Amino acid sequence: MKKEDLRIVYMGTPDFAVPTLDALVQGGYNVVGVITMPDKPAGRGHKVQFSPVKEYALEHNLPLLQPEKLKDEAFLEALRGWQADLQIVVAFRMLPEVVWNMPRCGTFNLHAALLPQYRGAAPINWAVMNGDRKTGATTFFLDHDIDTGRIILKEELPIADDENVGSVHDRLMEMGKGLVCRTVDLVLEHDANIEQIPTIDQETLMDDLVAATGISELRPAPKIFKETCHIDWNQSARTIYNKVRGLSPYPAAWTELTLTDGTALSPVKVYKASVVSECKETAAVPGTMQTDGKNFIHIACADGCISLEELQLPGKKRMEVKALLNGVRL
Repeated sequence: MKKEDLRIVYMGTPDFAVPTLDALVQGGYNVVGVITMPDKPAGRGHKVQFSPVKEYALEHNLPLLQPEKLKDEAFLEALRGWQADLQIVVAFRMLPEVVWNMPRCGTFNLHAALLPQYRGAAPINWAVMNGDRKTGATTFFLDHDIDTGRIILKEELPIADDENVGSVHDRLMEMGKGLVCRTVDLVLEHDANIEQIPTIDQETLMDDLVAATGISELRPAPKIFKETCHIDWNQSARTIYNKVRGLSPYPAAWTELTLTDGTALSPVKVYKASVVSECKETAAVPGTMQTDGKNFIHIACADGCISLEELQLPGKKRMEVKALLNGVRL
């Protein structure tokens, strides 16, 4: 089957979804329509902001739908009118069965993790926060549950010990576009007969994971909330270090600091930190701070201390600790 004959509807919203859409368009695949989230006000002026996927669709004259509700009959009628053979989802939202089961070839999703690990909304953050040395991406056919469908393709990506979630996100974003195109090529190679496409049941992979690692439970990747980002100084230095890099640059881990006049500052966002091998705070109560007022801020934790290197005080710009200490006394 030729790529021009396979009618594709693409669903996505953030920056992460744009390179994949561009790869499909530039690769000559037949993208007949794009679906993204409705416009929403953003910033202090509450100016209406288009999603990155919408901006791309407009620039390339791609038909566009922005449904408020995915079960709305007017939306479903418009979607049927595109007569899609295949739907592709990259960083969009959970779809009802009436949507994902509509095309004859079904709907596949690009998930930024090595399924069945890290099912959920924030797989990249949690992989880094948990200190994993590798992650990856998976394409799979959607079914009734979240991130549980039959796996089509997977590709691994190493995580360096000093990487933050921002750099891992960007590398996965680039890797993902190739994985999606190869998945579409598989559909084409089998003449859009999805029953003939080789897939792997995730339950089988779960059994293999237990056999290989002895781990009987999978790590989830739930949505990140403000309380998720709060630093608990009773944890180990390595746990806190991984948390900081797993939330940097967004949404950022945070803590509280106190000025010498007793003013409490919160939230203080922490974008970069390091584990200090030797420090005076090793025996201190977790959360105890030491600073020379010029060059460093050390915070005691359960088994040592953390050096804060890049911070953002409430209402201020993000800055390195030396620059911050020039303006405030902690």
